[in-house]
Formats: sequence, C-alpha cells, structure tokens
Amino acid sequence: MDSERRGFAPEIIDDDLDEDGGEEAWGGGEGADDGGDGAAFRAAVRHILAEIGEDPEREGLVKTPDRVHRMYRELTRGYRVDPDRLINNAVFDVAYSEMVVVRGIEFYSLCEHHLLPFYGTAAVAYIPDGRVVGLSKIPRIVEMFARRLQVQERMTAQIAEFLMDRLRPQGVGVVMEATHLCTVMRGVGKQGTVMTTSHVLGIFRSNEKTRAEFLAHLQRPPTGV
Repeated sequence: MDSERRGFAPEIIDDDLDEDGGEEAWGGGEGADDGGDGAAFRAAVRHILAEIGEDPEREGLVKTPDRVHRMYRELTRGYRVDPDRLINNAVFDVAYSEMVVVRGIEFYSLCEHHLLPFYGTAAVAYIPDGRVVGLSKIPRIVEMFARRLQVQERMTAQIAEFLMDRLRPQGVGVVMEATHLCTVMRGVGKQGTVMTTSHVLGIFRSNEKTRAEFLAHLQRPPTGV
C-alpha cells in the first residue's frame, strides 16, 4: 500500500502556512534579515543597469532596483525559514510502515552560478518507523530549500537528509527533475534539456526492491482528482 499526492504548487504552500506553524516559520531563521532597508542592494542594481549600457533614471527603470530587491527577498526567503517552526506540531506517532510517496511537487529556485532560475518537480518518498509528518509539510520542505541559491544536486540531498534527520524513518528517497535557464538561455542554448537528480538514504539505498518500488511509483501515469 502507498499514499500519493500530486500537484503542490508554491502558492498552495503559502496559502496554508498558518495552519500549524504560521508565517512565523518563514522568518528569523538562518540568514535572517539584518534589519537594513535594502539601500545597498538597490544601489548595486542601479550600478548593474549602468554597466550594461542602460540609463537607471529612464522612466521604465526608475523603480526597477526596488522591484528587484523585493523579488530577491521573495526568491531567497528559504534562508529565513525556521525549520523547527516549519514542521511544528506536525509529526505524529502512527503505526504505519509502508511507503509514502508525494510527487509532482513544483519548485522554483535560482542557480548559484549565474543567478538564473531553474524549475521543475520533485518526488519525495519515505517509509515511516512509527512517525509520519503532515502531508502539507513535505512540499514546504522542498520550498524551503528551493528558495535559496542552489545547485540541484545539493538541494536534492538536503531535502532527503532533512527528512531523515527529523523523522528518523526507515529510509528516504528524493528525485528531482528540472529545466535550467542557464543551459537554455545561454552557453550551449539547448532547448528541452532536463536534469534529473536523486538521493536515497536508509532502506532505499540498502534494499534494491524498495528502491525499485519507489522508481515504479514515479513511472505511473498521474491520476485525475
């Protein structure tokens, strides 16, 4: 038996943040704001605009530094998440020891090499050892690590290791597929390129049958609701 859910977009994650951890989870954590007003950031954006040959005082660009500052605050808010509050009161003692699979989790992140977006979907599975986490928390965990400057390989491992550390399950498996605009828009410019990464821990790594079951779930066609 398995439990599956699909299609958790970041907007859905945001909508119910106050359910059991609140918006407080998204502030005061690692990399929290230093209380500055963003003046240095906006000045840097104006400098970049001038360096590429634009006029920062042009009508269409006057407010761009402020817009970019607010945008990057949003896109990197994962640094300001308090992980303990994120999963607060959402780990339950349940006598369930079969695979739980959550797939189709949309994510958007920024490549740390060029600050260009990469985006795609994640599939997360774990086998409980007497403890389960609330369903909405898994997409939020993905979001927490995605909203940072990232490389896909590291992010995949971070998600798996976080769940392994907090739940102590029998095992965890994570697979992520993403399109990277640093590949599509620049350099080789290869359209349609998709990068797949995986990270498995515990029984997913030691037991080939368990790993095969997880991969089989990923091959199943999506079911409508």
